[in-house]
Amino acid sequence: MIKASLLCGIVSSLLYGAMIGAIRFEGYSRLAQAPSELTAIGAPTRTLWMLLGAVYTVLVTAFGWGVWKAAGRNRAQRVVGGLMLAYGSLGLLWPFASMHQRDVLAAGGGTLSDTMHVVLAGVTVLLMFLAIAVGAAAFGKRFRLYSVASIIVLVAFGTLTFWEAPRLQANLPTPWMGLWERINISVFLLWIAVLGTVVWQRELARAGMRSTPYRPPTTSHQHAPATERPLNRR
Repeated sequence: MIKASLLCGIVSSLLYGAMIGAIRFEGYSRLAQAPSELTAIGAPTRTLWMLLGAVYTVLVTAFGWGVWKAAGRNRAQRVVGGLMLAYGSLGLLWPFASMHQRDVLAAGGGTLSDTMHVVLAGVTVLLMFLAIAVGAAAFGKRFRLYSVASIIVLVAFGTLTFWEAPRLQANLPTPWMGLWERINISVFLLWIAVLGTVVWQRELARAGMRSTPYRPPTTSHQHAPATERPLNRR
């Protein structure tokens, strides 16, 4: 059960990666437009994104449970599992926090759902950073360095995305916003897949240790059978 849930993490990353890479509508630019615009109110791809997004929510939540369940005495890993569970649970709220399309926002047609969209996006990013930061302490040096590098990339391209966000609301050109945001998302999706692989390998190693029969240590000086012992001579 735990291994299946860990596999869900890898599958969830593949699914979301396909969603941000393949779904589009006429006139939509993957380089210039954010993935959130694919699920915006009035977008022709909204229904498809909602359906696939529900599947992603189930998969990534199951993954969080698997990471938490496999933690054992590793407290940092247990925290990462809890953070991933929280991250996945936000998927239940996203259908109620869709943004409007650019022209509607520019005309002042934003509603409470747009505000919720911004808030949920902020909470999601916070959980992403926390999961990676805590995960850096849960495993070995190589994973720690990889996690630190992931955070650096997220900060760099997150800053670029933030700078262009006001232009989206004003319906002004955002030539590279879609690319910056897709790089950020892909970095986190890859981190989840790597995390799942690391935990999977530890589970295999732990299962191997449990299946190895115990053999008591032997010494080079063993007592000879009674029939082979020399007789005492007076």
